[in-house]
Amino acid sequence: MRAVIKIGSSLLTTGNSLDESRIGALGTDISEVHSMGNEVIIVSSGAVAAGMKKLGLKRKPSDIRHKQAAASVGQSTLMWAYEKSFSIHGKKVAQILLTRDAFYDRVRYINAKNTILTLLDYNIIPVINENDSVAIDEIKFGDNDQLASLVAGLVDADRLVMLSDVDGLYTRDPRRYKGAGLIPVVEKITPEIEALSGGAGSLVGTGGMYSKVLAAKRAMQCGIRVNIINGKAPGLLMSLFQGNPCGTEFKPREERIPARKGWIAFGLRARSSIMVDNGARDAILSRGKSLLPSGIISVEGSFGAGDAVYCTDRGGNRFAKGLTNYSAEEVGKLKGLRTSEIEK
Repeated sequence: MRAVIKIGSSLLTTGNSLDESRIGALGTDISEVHSMGNEVIIVSSGAVAAGMKKLGLKRKPSDIRHKQAAASVGQSTLMWAYEKSFSIHGKKVAQILLTRDAFYDRVRYINAKNTILTLLDYNIIPVINENDSVAIDEIKFGDNDQLASLVAGLVDADRLVMLSDVDGLYTRDPRRYKGAGLIPVVEKITPEIEALSGGAGSLVGTGGMYSKVLAAKRAMQCGIRVNIINGKAPGLLMSLFQGNPCGTEFKPREERIPARKGWIAFGLRARSSIMVDNGARDAILSRGKSLLPSGIISVEGSFGAGDAVYCTDRGGNRFAKGLTNYSAEEVGKLKGLRTSEIEK
């Protein structure tokens, strides 16, 4: 089994510094999972938190400049902690730093995938983090839950495990309501499920349960099984990989999305859209057809040939995303025309 395990700042830190004893415990648990014959990729937060202590900061910086400084200082500390915790068990780790734009370009996307898969061939555990020291808002993932779901799709993972400081998704916030009940299985992420997961993150992290549910939604659509479990519970990760029910499990769709379609759907960022008529909408959704000029009503925004764009219905609702062969200006001229008229 190929698994992506996401570890958040709330598990890796105590106060405003790294919790090396916790990292050691995680190293033991993940090493056991790896020794079962599983391929493991870690997506880890913690660089900014690790740097906060070295810089004497008590709270996470709010501006990008100081966040980048903290990440630069903390990244080596974080990796050294992982190196120590895994080497005890005879495991080797490798560091990979990514920014969001690595997923925009197809060549860079494939190169990132090949690097990770080659490390797995060498029986090495990749540790992936966002490159916070250079990332700006334009190329940030938002949080590492989203990065983890993108990486899971990138490497065609069988399972995404998000380690949390709670047992899973609850009917209410268990830290505020004693009667909150754990939801063991989620078949489909509905607006009601998203509403249940609403909440703020911690002082050192950027995510929360809502972020994890959104990441699970993306992975499920790629055909990847997702689990949210308590990363502080000893032996729970091993129990999960032994086939026991743990935390909250999100069931994947039965058919996996082909790799290229997954890249278009979740890797690329679309900023513009094309409004289409009902006939074109039905052809795309029901029969998987490409969009023809005759079904185009209007163009929203600016884009070039090869860019990703959303398809919207007459009400402005997004229902598909794809790559366009034409620029916005060209589409504006071609809209409503039949193929035979274009060829003339």
